Amino acid sequence: MKKKTSTFQRGNVILLSVSHLIHDIYGSFLAPILPLLIDKLGMNYTMAGMLSLFQRFPSFIAPFVGLLADRIQLRYLVILCPAITAVAMSLIGLAPSYYILATLLLIAGISSALYHVPSPVMVRKVSGEATGQGMSFYMLGGELARTLGPLTILGAVTLWELEGTWKLIPFGLAASALLWWRLHHVRVREDIKRTEAPTHPWKALRKLVPFFATITGYMFFRALLKSSMSTFLPTLLTGEGGTLWSAGLSLAIFQLAGAAGTLITGTASDKIGRKKALLIMAIATPLMMFAFLNTTGFLNILALIGTGLLIFGSTPVLLAMVQETNTSHASFINGVYMTLNFAMSSTAVFLAGWMADIMGLNQMFNLATALSLISLIFIIFIPNKPKTKIPVPKTETQDE
Repeated sequence: MKKKTSTFQRGNVILLSVSHLIHDIYGSFLAPILPLLIDKLGMNYTMAGMLSLFQRFPSFIAPFVGLLADRIQLRYLVILCPAITAVAMSLIGLAPSYYILATLLLIAGISSALYHVPSPVMVRKVSGEATGQGMSFYMLGGELARTLGPLTILGAVTLWELEGTWKLIPFGLAASALLWWRLHHVRVREDIKRTEAPTHPWKALRKLVPFFATITGYMFFRALLKSSMSTFLPTLLTGEGGTLWSAGLSLAIFQLAGAAGTLITGTASDKIGRKKALLIMAIATPLMMFAFLNTTGFLNILALIGTGLLIFGSTPVLLAMVQETNTSHASFINGVYMTLNFAMSSTAVFLAGWMADIMGLNQMFNLATALSLISLIFIIFIPNKPKTKIPVPKTETQDE
């Protein structure tokens, strides 16, 4: 049965969100067990911070994956990459040395890059005019994974100890088998009527340089705080006397709040505007973070939830802005965005680890919070019209 529509295809959007959930559950294994890996391999904070750099470095191939995705159908990556990531990340507990651990994270990073380039483009194509809402659903899967991921890996460590995390591999393989069953029949084909001849991808990118320059600055100063929380929150809390489980639970709460934030902000930005949504989050996030760092008990938990809601909320808004750019090379432009995003995150987490070695984790978190206010400057200079609205793409869904 074939069905053509330009409306919001909720079923397909949810299906892609589930695939994001499955993939990113495994991708979020590092931070919760980082304290154990630090003790096992004798790492300092700089070395620990570089582990995230290894996991994110392959994002630099994203534009080239995007060029390929603009020419052929790469939906199979959405199906296969969860299994590849599952194998690599489930083996990190067995890693006997820092170099093998880094290699496993590099493999997982390549798989992640191959997954994250085509999947947002597919989401846009089945979201009709509600791009922000579609990206909210998509990012909800990713952020829920960062809630379930810590609980999954900590449960595995509790049952099988650090060296037994490999036993999670079959679940990842089964997940890809399920995705194959549900997704391999789904065909999404873009059919956009253009008013001008398609441009060369690099020429298309040059037209968007002002847009990308401003959102890159915005992402960096947000990433410094976001990466610090995502990577070092359990280490901060265990260093203050908390247990590994309580620290992991705090990370799960933080990520769950982030999931709710991504669901809210993308949809809200469809109504209030993208720049206004970014501005609100840039002002409120450091205020909430300072509250988290300077409170205890119930107020501390509320501040942690508020920080999670705000700090992850910019991602679906930025994804929507990128997907709405007027270009005949949607996957390539998305790949450029993914590269810039991961590059800023990787640089930020390395700097966070370096600063923590110099001044301590608490001071690093305070400084990262203060620096996040600089993102306000870049919002002001984001072009008001970074896009020319393109006709809504016709999509085709075929179930065989």
